[in-house]
Amino acid sequence: MRLTARRAAVEASATAQRQLHAMVITAPEAVRARFRGQNTPTMITTATRLRPTAASGDIEVTTALAVLRDLARRIRTLQAEAAGHETAIRTIVRSWRPDLLTLPGVGPIVAATVLAAWSHPGRCRDDAAFAMLAGTAPIPASSGKTVRYRLNRSGDRQLNRALHTVALCRLQRDPRTRAYADRRRAQGKTDREIKRCLKRYIARELYRRLETPPQPLDAA
Repeated sequence: MRLTARRAAVEASATAQRQLHAMVITAPEAVRARFRGQNTPTMITTATRLRPTAASGDIEVTTALAVLRDLARRIRTLQAEAAGHETAIRTIVRSWRPDLLTLPGVGPIVAATVLAAWSHPGRCRDDAAFAMLAGTAPIPASSGKTVRYRLNRSGDRQLNRALHTVALCRLQRDPRTRAYADRRRAQGKTDREIKRCLKRYIARELYRRLETPPQPLDAA
């Protein structure tokens, strides 16, 4: 439930930020000049500080200031809501399976997404079933003497996105993953095929970790 609420808040915030950009572009020059050269966070801050007043007598300027301010306040509210859900999600993950957070590329949102999809021990009979649930199981797409596999576009797309996030993070920061990618690239694999393979390996790693009860912190 927290993941769903957070995702809705993030998407609504992104939509509101696009609206803010569009409205600034179409606002009267007197308003548009206040935002010139600013990035999105600065634009939001500027808009929240606007003070529309009818004293100027220009209804276009007054309306633009009021709408932009309300839109910026909505963005701030949605961002605060999303942050609150993320804090709660982190607390839940740490109390349930803190060992997931020790894996490279796995943060609280990814861990919570994986836990929500996995649900409980035995739901998926093995790592292949979990990979199929995640949409990372390879689909044969061979032709003639060429043996290849294509991306699997079925399964739980939120779980698939979580594994994709882990793969991208490891490709950027994990030396072993980068070495693996270089080796497969030298074998003629494309970047898309390498990512597909990585996501399948990550699904196996996460499944095996999830099916193994976490060790008590004082064990050893």
